[in-house]
Amino acid sequence: MENSGFNPAAGVRQVLVFAAHPDDVDFGAAGTIARWTAAGVKVTYCIMTDGDAGGFDESHRAGIIEMRAREQAAAAGIVGVEDIRFLGQRDGYLEASHEVIKLVAGLIREIRPDVVMAMHPERAWDRIQKSHPDHLACGEAVTRAVYPAAENPYAYPDLAEAGLTAYKVPYLWFYGGPRERDNHFVDVTDQVDAKLAALRIHASQHPDLARMEATVRRHLLDNAQRCGLGQGRSAEVFHVVGINTPDTFAGF
Repeated sequence: MENSGFNPAAGVRQVLVFAAHPDDVDFGAAGTIARWTAAGVKVTYCIMTDGDAGGFDESHRAGIIEMRAREQAAAAGIVGVEDIRFLGQRDGYLEASHEVIKLVAGLIREIRPDVVMAMHPERAWDRIQKSHPDHLACGEAVTRAVYPAAENPYAYPDLAEAGLTAYKVPYLWFYGGPRERDNHFVDVTDQVDAKLAALRIHASQHPDLARMEATVRRHLLDNAQRCGLGQGRSAEVFHVVGINTPDTFAGF
């Protein structure tokens, strides 16, 4: 696995992160995001569904959407994120439809990020829980929006008419994908406490917080071992794809 490391001087100043549900981004990337924001990078979250199908407590049902939005806002604040957008799609029904792709492309054109981050569009058979259908749909919709919709001035022409001009995304980072796709890791040893604090905010989703925390710690340690970081280190892993970089050119 490649270690291209974390270099805040590498030109990353704006990141746009997509997640299917409230809490997904905290499981997948909160440590990396905490590193970015500490280095002065501005990060925006886009939560694609309302999370209404999550949780375990029947007494939460009437207010679950609002509860999960509050949880996500509080968790985001722990890792330095203040800008959160909610697409409001129904939990469990997310599709890579033109309606959703257009919303994503519009947000990309508005934010104009150096990095777009999203859930992986490929199913992970080693741990299928990573591959909720909404997660896969998130990845597929964002991929289609990144290329070609966001950068094609003739795609969804009403976006351009609204002032959202075409934009070429440099890099697309996927999280929560199959292990064999991982090609980039970030050492988050110093951010583990912040990541876990963010995850604990989503208490409505975790009937056993202690077990959740132990599992997350174990996965982070395992990631670091796979990446060669050494005993006691923790890492988050990603599948990084160059979209518009010095090594690419139009159409190829």
